[in-house]
Amino acid sequence: VNIGKMDSPIEKWNLIIGNLALKQVQATVVGFLAAVAAVILGWIPEGKYSFNHSILLCSSSVATAFIASLLQGIIMVGVIVGSKKTGINPDNVATPIAASFGDLITLAILAWISQGLYTCLETYSYVSPLVGAFFLALTPMGIVIAAKHPATRTVLHSGWEPVITAMIISSIGGLILDTTVSDPNLVGIVVYTPVINGIGGNLVAIQASRISTYLHLHSIPGELPEEAKGCYYPCRTYYGTGVNNKSAQVLLLLVIPGHLIFLYTIHLMKSGHTSLTPIFIAVYLFAALLQVRKNTI
Repeated sequence: VNIGKMDSPIEKWNLIIGNLALKQVQATVVGFLAAVAAVILGWIPEGKYSFNHSILLCSSSVATAFIASLLQGIIMVGVIVGSKKTGINPDNVATPIAASFGDLITLAILAWISQGLYTCLETYSYVSPLVGAFFLALTPMGIVIAAKHPATRTVLHSGWEPVITAMIISSIGGLILDTTVSDPNLVGIVVYTPVINGIGGNLVAIQASRISTYLHLHSIPGELPEEAKGCYYPCRTYYGTGVNNKSAQVLLLLVIPGHLIFLYTIHLMKSGHTSLTPIFIAVYLFAALLQVRKNTI
């Protein structure tokens, strides 16, 4: 949108269809790999393995990834096209909405599909593998469609490393969270985890999106602008005078007020099961600030 590639109706629909197809391929493959990783990580510490439960988990993960990705992709197309028509910079709104809708849609669909497949596990054991096989069989069609469009053909070949790396990091984060939950004294921390991850991730995603647009507008692929060359020490991110420096400063200023609002909301809903002591609030805000500052750098 920002570099004018969606001004032409034909090019716009080519980009939309190509990116949706690419998104479905990535979601299906990563959904399957995430399920396999979950099976392995669950089997290693417990020493127990159930073939039916593994198939159930893989089928639920693949089906959820495919359906949630499609719904989220359609929503994001509407958000981006709507932003363009209303004169809003998509970099400021698209990524946070994508992340928020992604979490909400994925959790709801995963709960619904897994519950349905688990109900059929005893009487109709063939349903789970059929569901998984059906969505995996759609992957080649997505590859063919994505490969037809130049904008997505390159990503189809070279875009797997960051996606799979993100999945591995998330899996490790899940193990850390599972260890925390198992401690009776830290059970109340669970409700704060989506908040600290959501706010930090969304703010950093806005910054990354804006930097990406800036690079596309001011340089060619493979070459950095002159001001971005050299040693990029941390203070340069926040104390410079460029456009990206100012956005980093604004986003960092939003961290503490945003978290205080959510902390107070959780306290009012009595969902945290953790007392909001001055020490807890100070440590929590310090961790949140450190997270955003580190990721933005």
